[in-house]
Amino acid sequence: MRFENKVVVVTGAAQGIGEAYAKALAAEGAAVVVADVNAEAGEQVAKQIEADGGQALFVRCDVSSAESAQALVAATVERFGGIDGLVNNAAIYGSMEFDLLISVDWDYYRRFMSVNMDGALVMTRAVYPELQKRGGGAIVNQSSTAAYLYSGFYGLAKVGVNGLTQQLAHELGGMRIRVNAIAPGPTDTEATRVQAGDAAKELVKNLALKRMGSVDDMVGACLFLLSDDAGWVTGQILAVDGGQTFRA
Repeated sequence: MRFENKVVVVTGAAQGIGEAYAKALAAEGAAVVVADVNAEAGEQVAKQIEADGGQALFVRCDVSSAESAQALVAATVERFGGIDGLVNNAAIYGSMEFDLLISVDWDYYRRFMSVNMDGALVMTRAVYPELQKRGGGAIVNQSSTAAYLYSGFYGLAKVGVNGLTQQLAHELGGMRIRVNAIAPGPTDTEATRVQAGDAAKELVKNLALKRMGSVDDMVGACLFLLSDDAGWVTGQILAVDGGQTFRA
């Protein structure tokens, strides 16, 4: 019960890896805010957490909107009294369009980046004062090994997430707020199955561990980085990728 009496916000928690994070945090004692634009699925996740004996609140949140982020903070503080942790997991992925940087529709590109890159900053700006009031806390951003591979504007957004992680770690470190990121490799989620299809089998051949990752593979890393066990870890991007990437 590492997170007993802690309050953690998880964005993009209505499905996939974000849902797994939210449920695992609740199982270890956290009061979890399930944040997502998908109200129906998000409400269901929160109800399931409570049915399993945990504490949860669903808040509809568009991470690209500062107003929406502030409303989430207000709802969280009203319900739980404060915030101790934030997981910036929300992203446009399963419905992502494929195109080149030199030809992607400009309005689509801007909307995509406003969620997949700027969303982590929007949420951090809204949440960090509450973490500061608690004497510190932890933020985990969701990156991807796509940041190290050719993957168009999706990879570019994750390069930005990595940069945000490192910069914010320094800006917030004096407030005892740690900021780290997880970079999953190919992970077996509904979104990945939609995007990669049969090509996912080819990806596995290039991994040191010859299997797709699962959402549960990501959970341990997230809980570690949010916990006091990682009390002197900040500004790091942790690849959980079955050995897909090697960085000297």
